[in-house]
Amino acid sequence: MYLCVIAFPLLNYLIINLFGRFLGTYICAILSAVSVFLTFLFALFIFYEVAICNSICEVHLASWFSGELLSTNWAFNFDTLTAVMLVVVSSISSFVHFYSIEYMNSDPHQTRFLSYLSLFTFFMLILVTGDNFVLMFLGWEGIGLASFLLISFWFTRIQAGKSAIKAMLVNRVGDLGLIIGMCGVFLTFKSLDYAVVFSLSPCAINTTFSFLCFELDRLTVITLFLFIGVLGKSAQLGLHVWLPDAMEGPTPVSALIHAATLVTAGVFLLIRCSYLFELAPTTLCVVTIVGALTAFFASTVGLVQNDLKRVIAYSTCSQLGYMVFICGLSNYSIGLFHLANHAFFKALLFLSAGSIIHGLADEQDLRKMGGLIGSFPITSVKILIGSVALTGIPFFTGFYSKDVILEIAFSTYNKFGLFAYTLGCLAAGCTSFYSWRLFYLTFINSPNSYKTYQEGAHEPSLIMLIPLFFLAVCSITVGFLTKEMFSGLGTPFFQSAIFVFYKSTNLDSEFLSPFVKNIPLFVTIFGMTLSYFLIHCATTDKEMIFNLKTSALGRQIYIFLSKKWHFDQIFNELIVHKVMTFGYRIPFQNIDKGNIEMFGAFGISRHVNAMTKDFTSLHSGFLFHYLFAILFFMLTAIFLLFSFLTTTSGLLKYLLLAFCYFLLLPNKNLLFA
Repeated sequence: MYLCVIAFPLLNYLIINLFGRFLGTYICAILSAVSVFLTFLFALFIFYEVAICNSICEVHLASWFSGELLSTNWAFNFDTLTAVMLVVVSSISSFVHFYSIEYMNSDPHQTRFLSYLSLFTFFMLILVTGDNFVLMFLGWEGIGLASFLLISFWFTRIQAGKSAIKAMLVNRVGDLGLIIGMCGVFLTFKSLDYAVVFSLSPCAINTTFSFLCFELDRLTVITLFLFIGVLGKSAQLGLHVWLPDAMEGPTPVSALIHAATLVTAGVFLLIRCSYLFELAPTTLCVVTIVGALTAFFASTVGLVQNDLKRVIAYSTCSQLGYMVFICGLSNYSIGLFHLANHAFFKALLFLSAGSIIHGLADEQDLRKMGGLIGSFPITSVKILIGSVALTGIPFFTGFYSKDVILEIAFSTYNKFGLFAYTLGCLAAGCTSFYSWRLFYLTFINSPNSYKTYQEGAHEPSLIMLIPLFFLAVCSITVGFLTKEMFSGLGTPFFQSAIFVFYKSTNLDSEFLSPFVKNIPLFVTIFGMTLSYFLIHCATTDKEMIFNLKTSALGRQIYIFLSKKWHFDQIFNELIVHKVMTFGYRIPFQNIDKGNIEMFGAFGISRHVNAMTKDFTSLHSGFLFHYLFAILFFMLTAIFLLFSFLTTTSGLLKYLLLAFCYFLLLPNKNLLFA
């Protein structure tokens, strides 16, 4: 049963690719939905058996490869952390598969799309269930491959191909850091199995190695390189530039990537390697700072985005910052709690946005929408529920994890916690602003699109609305139902799946004053109010809003945020252009076009052609030239021969004379000339 969770998506992918043309689109769609739904049912059973009944299971399937000290097995570990991730990944994936049946119905390559979704799910399940770093890395690279295939699914669009390549290349940078970190793990612990590495991790405390005359702490260096891998996959500040462009794929792809698979893989790695990160306090400080900056940066950029899906994408980047910095504050269970909660309401937002795009002739620009609440009454309610859960309004799913994160950050009583708390509160205000801005511009404000689009706008079919209904229910109830398991004091839910020092168990967050606890709520309400006046009331008091937006300070802030803090410009000018120029001038012109071609294929062919031309130039076609050449070479040969004979004595001399006599016998006149 445990292996069926992994096998069903893979079998679905293979069957659709091998026999899809014979089965037909309808049968392939049903097969995909059923197989992934069965995976979800098995994941629920595993969650009950492993997490609720405290029965951890490990499955050793076969040996993969073995050489000297390195031995890797096809082994899968099912602990509480894995069980939670299985439920999250399989549930969101099943909703997305079911939703895609209708959303991609008009696409001629629907079966290929569904097979890619199953492949994506399979590799994510490999990542979360793997018992060692090598198997985890297989899933890590697999979801990168599947994301490339899904983002560039509409390969005839140039921007889709460019976005997929950008996502692949940026993630390669993070993957390089992860590979170096894995090499460091093997050199330190002589194994890549989780159980061995984590059990031996205390033995590596305060051990150092020399590098360029510096003494470096082993665990700090290993965890920093592992965190570089997290930067790439979870789109943290510095390697975040691929995430907004990933919106070029179909909307179900965005929902799957942003809710439960690709971007959550980095956070999962942080939580899985808590045994290593807890012993590297310097790395935890770096993780906290980067996560807090990411949360604030992405929320500010989302304020001025005009693409419906891009606004939600930047909210994903911001929420990932929350998950990362709470892990940096040694509260991994809270990070996992927010990951699970975020998966449901983010999938709800993306799939609801897909319903609007599907019913509005593929229009995504918020400035060309408005007044759609009459055309999309059900979808508007779903987006309202998702926005309320995202902003952290009390009694919705996002409230139970987001507020706990900020409370813990405040109660750590150090500069890193205060830094994270400040930026987290500011990010909460920005999140509230752009969430309600999206709702006002889409549904409430005056219509601003073509009349034909407005008249043709319609709700999606029941097949697309059923997943939205279940996701809306989860966005309301999951946080409340699971808060005691994840964040309750003294909960034994995670057992040995997560390691935290006793000094990191923060009890002070439970006893903060009501005013401090409600600060995030006040900031959220302020963002809602500001959005109401600047966006919704702009139609009633245009002069005030116009003056505010066109002021010198307002224009500078808008330009700065719309250019994404100039990160793309900095990367292009300082890194991309210089690397491309260096690659063209040095390796390409000097090595490829220079030395290799000069002494290689082109050089040899050039010299052979030149020698051939010189040799053919001797053939002038005049008879006296040929006679002169023959006589010259024969005389030269005879001269050299007799010169040799004069230096040779004995029998060899007479033998050579006899040979020359018989050789030149037909030309005695030439011999005695």
